[in-house]
Amino acid sequence: MAFPQITVKATNLQLSPGLSALIDQKLTPLGKHIPEGATDAYCRVEVEKLTEHQTGKINRVEINLFAYGRTYRAEATEEQIEKAIDQARDELKRELEHVEGKRHSLVRRGARALKNLLRFG
Repeated sequence: MAFPQITVKATNLQLSPGLSALIDQKLTPLGKHIPEGATDAYCRVEVEKLTEHQTGKINRVEINLFAYGRTYRAEATEEQIEKAIDQARDELKRELEHVEGKRHSLVRRGARALKNLLRFG
């Protein structure tokens, strides 16, 4: 499935078309982990520059993905906005792969039980 529509919110910084394109480019490959037929899926990304610091980890990215009634959330704070986006994307990818693996193992367990039932009666 293609990645759902992304809504980007910028806090304490100017949202440029380049930043929006970067977010789209980084998050679109995660669409392969979203189950087919998830028509109610949507994604919200918040990009924030923390105001209490001038140096250090001042850029924060929060990604909320809603699909099939579940909420997947990732957050990262880094010195550069690109690094924060990458870190949050990787965290979201790990979470999506974990849920996908659980779904596959459930199908395999069911198939294994059915096979044993048919084989041994």
